[in-house]
Amino acid sequence: MKKVLALMLICVMLLCCACGGEKVSVEDLELTGTYTKDLAGTTLNVFNWGEYISDGSEGSLDVNALFEELTGIKVNYTTYDSNEAMYGKMAGGAVAYDVIIPSDYMIARMIGEDMLQPIDISKIDNYGNIDPAYHGQYFDPEDQYSVPYTVGMVGLIYNTELVEEAPTSWSAMWDERYADDILTFNNPRDAFAIAQFLIGVSLNTTDLTEWDAAAAKLKEQAPLLQGRVMDEVFNKMEGGNAALAPYYAGDFLTMYDVNEDLAFVYPAEGTNIFVDSMCIPANAQNYEAALMYINFMLEKEIATAVAEYICYASPNLAVRNNPDYSLADSEVLYPAAEDMPHTEYFHDLDPAVRSYYEKLWEEILREFAQ
Repeated sequence: MKKVLALMLICVMLLCCACGGEKVSVEDLELTGTYTKDLAGTTLNVFNWGEYISDGSEGSLDVNALFEELTGIKVNYTTYDSNEAMYGKMAGGAVAYDVIIPSDYMIARMIGEDMLQPIDISKIDNYGNIDPAYHGQYFDPEDQYSVPYTVGMVGLIYNTELVEEAPTSWSAMWDERYADDILTFNNPRDAFAIAQFLIGVSLNTTDLTEWDAAAAKLKEQAPLLQGRVMDEVFNKMEGGNAALAPYYAGDFLTMYDVNEDLAFVYPAEGTNIFVDSMCIPANAQNYEAALMYINFMLEKEIATAVAEYICYASPNLAVRNNPDYSLADSEVLYPAAEDMPHTEYFHDLDPAVRSYYEKLWEEILREFAQ
């Protein structure tokens, strides 16, 4: 991501070229956690969403490089574009990761399948930075397996130069005026959710006929679509190559930095809210390094740099209370109570229901490809 705000933050924190253009070092940071070089020379395998960490581009902090400098641990960082893609690779067992960052419902599924191991919170000094509002979430009620990383909601991004009037409903994505200019998610839960909100059923329904109804709605939409996307949405919307796209609120802010013709709305029917959290897989090879990494990611300066760079809402009070945090008043990330949309979390569903909607999704994709 190319974040103008991230550049501003680094300047305010005196972590950029204000001191003669020198590279930012851990000595420039005011760290509060406990770190050692006892594991120097080892490797930490981190698996995260694409475009989801401050990586040093455009003047931002390269948080992985700083962690390596601090601990001597090599960070092997790879990315995925959906919970389902991450789960598929994890379930295959071909590789072992030490830190992953799934969403709520996927965390619940992985806990249920013994794919995660407990996190020793006593070794994470900065855990107190987590807003108590994000403790005891439904997917990890005892806070044993996850440490919140970001919070977000899905909204509708639209190009004001291509859309005739500001949309207020998910139904805009079925508007024939925008045929071939509509994008949608290329993963089942997010795509089904839009149809489910539109027809008025729960995102977590166990009634298979309601999944059939949502699938029918998605098939009805298919002829109007330009494409199904995940990270490709950035180039599409930033380049003005599509009129409408549902996506995560924080990513809208990134796109808006590039294309000010874009606008954003939480549709009246409601939307999905999610918490993405840091977890340690059951087959992790470097558990103690994983604990240090999680602790590091909760540091005030590190977490603020990440929040500025990826533009997602932060569950970290050290970020929210940081006077240098430029997004604290963002109505997109932190809507006022009276502007908060109706929201629903995804839950992990019974395997039979999951199998059913996955088969429906395969049918939808086959029909779209024809």
